[in-house]
Amino acid sequence: MSKDYDYRKIEAAAQADWDSAQVYRVTEDAKDSAGKIKPKYYACSMLPYPSGKLHMGHVRNYTINDVMARQLRMQGYNVLMPMGWDAFGMPAENAAIQNKVPPAQWTYDNIAYMKKQMAAMGLAIDWSREVATCSPDYYRWNQWLFLKMLEKGIAYRKTQVVNWDPIDQTVLANEQVIDGRGWRSGALVEKREIPGYYFNITAYAESLLDGLEDLGWPERVKTMQQNWIGKSKGVRFSFRHEIKGHDGQFIQDGRLYVFTTRPDTIMGVTFCAVAAEHPLASKAAASNPELAAFIERCKKGSVIEADLATQEKEGMFTGLYVTHPLTHEPVPVWVGNYVLMSYGDGAVMGVPAHDERDFAFALKYDLPIKQVIALKGASSMFNSTHWEDWYAQKDAVECLNSGRYDGMSYEEAFHAVAEDLAKLGIGEIKTTYRLRDWGISRQRYWGTPIPIIHCGDEQHPGCGAVPVPEADLPVVLPEDCVPDGSGNPLNKRSDFINVKCPKCGKPARRETDTMDTFVDSSWYFMRYTSPGADSMVDTRNEYWMPMDQYIGGIEHAILHLLYARFWTKVMYDLGLISFKEPFQNLLTQGMVLNETYYSEDDSGKKNWLNPLDVELELDDKGRPLGAKLRGDTPGTPVIIGGVEKMSKSKNNGVDPQSLIDEYGADTARLFTMFAAPPEQQLEWSGAGVEGASRFLRRVWLYASSQAPIISQMSKAYRALPTSFTDAEKELRREVHGILKQANFDYQRRQYNTVVSAAMKMLNLLEPFKLNDGSSVSAPVLAECISILLRILYPVVPHMTHVLWQDLAYTQSFGSLLDAPWPTVDESALIQTEINLMLQINGKLRGEIRVPADASKEQLEALALQSASALKALNGASPKKVIVVPGRLVNIVA
Repeated sequence: MSKDYDYRKIEAAAQADWDSAQVYRVTEDAKDSAGKIKPKYYACSMLPYPSGKLHMGHVRNYTINDVMARQLRMQGYNVLMPMGWDAFGMPAENAAIQNKVPPAQWTYDNIAYMKKQMAAMGLAIDWSREVATCSPDYYRWNQWLFLKMLEKGIAYRKTQVVNWDPIDQTVLANEQVIDGRGWRSGALVEKREIPGYYFNITAYAESLLDGLEDLGWPERVKTMQQNWIGKSKGVRFSFRHEIKGHDGQFIQDGRLYVFTTRPDTIMGVTFCAVAAEHPLASKAAASNPELAAFIERCKKGSVIEADLATQEKEGMFTGLYVTHPLTHEPVPVWVGNYVLMSYGDGAVMGVPAHDERDFAFALKYDLPIKQVIALKGASSMFNSTHWEDWYAQKDAVECLNSGRYDGMSYEEAFHAVAEDLAKLGIGEIKTTYRLRDWGISRQRYWGTPIPIIHCGDEQHPGCGAVPVPEADLPVVLPEDCVPDGSGNPLNKRSDFINVKCPKCGKPARRETDTMDTFVDSSWYFMRYTSPGADSMVDTRNEYWMPMDQYIGGIEHAILHLLYARFWTKVMYDLGLISFKEPFQNLLTQGMVLNETYYSEDDSGKKNWLNPLDVELELDDKGRPLGAKLRGDTPGTPVIIGGVEKMSKSKNNGVDPQSLIDEYGADTARLFTMFAAPPEQQLEWSGAGVEGASRFLRRVWLYASSQAPIISQMSKAYRALPTSFTDAEKELRREVHGILKQANFDYQRRQYNTVVSAAMKMLNLLEPFKLNDGSSVSAPVLAECISILLRILYPVVPHMTHVLWQDLAYTQSFGSLLDAPWPTVDESALIQTEINLMLQINGKLRGEIRVPADASKEQLEALALQSASALKALNGASPKKVIVVPGRLVNIVA
């Protein structure tokens, strides 16, 4: 056995063993050595987008999963750890445009490369269950469930307001609109109303809220989901008007509806604001060119709530008025750039005295501000120069300047106003949600085709939108299209578009919109459980689901998790599964951070530099004084940008493959587990990687040096003796104590302290070497080394696998992969003797060895018999003996 830690040979040998035996292939009927069915455990990482290379965030995520899976398998669980690819989406289309290749080719090439990288990491993945969401075998079930949802009314078609890029000829997601322009083309984005398909997720809002209660998720994630769903109880009511449309009829039956959670402020309404697309806005704009131009500008604005909250509030008076329902006073109607037609009724009541946004709007346009609530018992009135946050203090305010509601509390006024509006037939108490129905239509090519065929047109009405028959699924996406940035290439594929209507047989057109990629990731974890099934899922899904542990980044805490939960509830309602929640427990790993550096050109533009290319200048205490490019003398000025998330944009990423090539996969795994607890941010450290590598070399050197003796021990000789020397007792007590802590840390997923435990254990063992006349026998040392290797194995499986074989532990325990997890010998933790500090007149004079259960009198006697005490007392009696049990004895001479 080589004394050198050759990680390349070690890792290749371990992986060859695992691959040849197909050790990670999992079945649903796994049994232990006694023939008993093992309990299942499903641990799954969020599937990656096949971008081309793994990044350190991937490495950390999958290593956490792998450590968990390996340790649980040793504890007797039947563990499933699958992997797949979130393969549809815009990045592939953008790469196709840039490289002039089909997205399919780019995607499959990336999958192959990333899969090789995962293999190099030694991940315990059951690849027989691999899923690629761009495979027809997978997305046919997206289409199938869409049709089922369409039958049940859960999916429906309606006109939607979207961000439209006139150059790329496509709809843009909110985050792809930057300063009103398309992120890629730079064109001014337009808001267009186009038909699209929606999922009625709002019908599940209450169920989505209730289901959070019993989930083992971080409270932060639960709160994020609750806020996104945004349950609100309030009153929906209308302002009446007599404004007519071009058809001579009252617009919206003469009612402008709004919703408010604060009906107690209704007497403070001084204006109403409507969205740019509202019918009243269109009516006013028809005779007002200035207003029409303003509305067009509003339509080009962002529809992201975060943007709306921070952007400057702008508006224009329409010249129209509605009537206050209780005071009957005229209320001016404005168009506001912060009002969205897709939210509620596309109109809001303005109460500037008690709403920060309305207050800013009223100040800007010199609108009346009327105080109608105040803190109970407060004599001060509203200060018209600044906004008071009384609105949020519902339990501490009362009405004033509100007629018959004066003096009422929030709760009293809420119900009194609601009752009065209901009597007038114009209002009712309603529960609303911030959550909006999920629009799934995307005017893009690389996605799941929506299984709809359009029969007829405006001139020749036919059968309309006709679902594709189930027998014709999947609607297969052509994989040879090469996007050129001029819109969806499917619109140019006559072989895809031109079909016959399933109802009437006449020529028709296939839908060219594809599904939102969140659809693909909403149920892939269930397809893992049923590979090859000729249905969406089969009975194997009931064995594995719900998932025991889901692992992924906090950035997916809202939409992905929400949509996956919704999809699961729909499948439950359709009778496909027996559970309502997909993920019992959730671990959100922290981001991987690294230093950032940049230089600036003459225009001030930042040029981000990779940390490997930067040389730091340090003071005598190791603190950075400055930085320069390596090998650049006198040096290009380099600015230290601070620690940020690893990203391509900041050029501060570390290539996992280069790390594996230089140090080995085990070092990469050890560092990512040791540097921080899984939920916390991990700050990259080259010195930390070097330290991890040194530790593994120490483990290899120590264990391999003991192999010649331990590996030759017969199975019988490996049995522990019936009695132990003092040195053996002490070593076993320390080792089993560390094991007990490591077990606790594994249970709570604190893998950084697991690594710490292994380091402590190695420090204990290194002084004991069997070929140096050790005071510890071979069986005892063999036991302790086997515990070390098993504690360390889930984190660094390659090296420990080879050492386990070379030390011949397979004779006693079998393969390390399925070796029993070490159990704590509680008897070893019992101390029969302990050391106490001995003090003379308060000064330390050594230690005394005493029975652990000695009485105070016995401790005094033993202390007085020590050589130090006899010398200090010189035959005299002590003035006092102070005993602190378990710590010290102080003799006052």
